[in-house]
Amino acid sequence: MTDDMRSMMAEFDDLESLLQHFIDENQEFLSWLGTRVDNVGEGTMTLSIPYDDKLSNKRANAREDERADLHGGVAATLIDTAGGVSLRTVMDDPFDVRIATINLNVNYLRPARGDLVATANVIRAGGSVGVSEITVESTAPDGETREVATGQGAFRIFRPE
Repeated sequence: MTDDMRSMMAEFDDLESLLQHFIDENQEFLSWLGTRVDNVGEGTMTLSIPYDDKLSNKRANAREDERADLHGGVAATLIDTAGGVSLRTVMDDPFDVRIATINLNVNYLRPARGDLVATANVIRAGGSVGVSEITVESTAPDGETREVATGQGAFRIFRPE
């Protein structure tokens, strides 16, 4: 771990706060989406994105009071991001590796019309490749929470030499 990373970690109370700061300051796309770090544990993490009309597929014949479906790319982004970052939670030094997506599989189950919450679980973290499974849920305006997508990602782990 670099001295810069050690000093940055000392500024934050927990890993969730540090990761949130990193997203807010360094990941403009994720920040624009409103991505929030909700939970981080060993081999797991939860990210969320609040519903916003700017992220939706508006239908021409939709009722005035009806929420539009969120674009599927928002769920895919959560699957990719949570899957990759969750691998850091099982590394000896989570900030001393780079992680890149090799393969991403997304299965859409139903339209999402509310906030999205993705929970990732590490399946395997090998020497150079890691695999995570991710579930995305959406809470509709009526309060019902349902799975809207599932996915699996394979990620290249670049460890220091």
